Amino acid sequence: MTPKVRWYIIQTYSGYENAVKSDLMRRVESMGMSDYIFRVIVPEETVIEKKADGKEKEKIRQLFPGYVFVEMIVTDESWFVVRNTPRVTGFLGSSGGGTKPVPLSPDEINQILLKVGIISKPTWNHLLGKQVEVTDGTWLGMKGEVTHVDNDQEKLTVDLDLFGRATPTEIDAHNVKEV
Repeated sequence: MTPKVRWYIIQTYSGYENAVKSDLMRRVESMGMSDYIFRVIVPEETVIEKKADGKEKEKIRQLFPGYVFVEMIVTDESWFVVRNTPRVTGFLGSSGGGTKPVPLSPDEINQILLKVGIISKPTWNHLLGKQVEVTDGTWLGMKGEVTHVDNDQEKLTVDLDLFGRATPTEIDAHNVKEV
């Protein structure tokens, strides 16, 4: 079985997230672990704070204080490298005593990566006016033309042939394929 690349959460001392990130990246390089530990991120956002005198100031705020996200393949060696990085207190989802951590689900990490701008939300504008086939759900196998795209809700309006006439039907964008 080939090990899977998954995202894990490391617990750190609060305020030292960026120091842990740079220390870990340095250790990955020096210990030759780049085939097992890929990306290390500290989710941040820029906020504008108003001072008492009315002036506005931009400030970078940690989305998850005390946590660092690591994309890696968990082996005994990669797990050891991360765990023994200075200021790392452990993995979230590991009960200690040598138990391996629990990875984040793709949905959980994708929401975080979207929020910090590492990945972007897919758009379906290219399907507008095209013929598609429904691949899942009530209308499975039916074909129709896409007449409207709602990228925010990830929905398409497809004119399906129901009872001999084109009927606009809202379908989840993930449940169609272009024909």
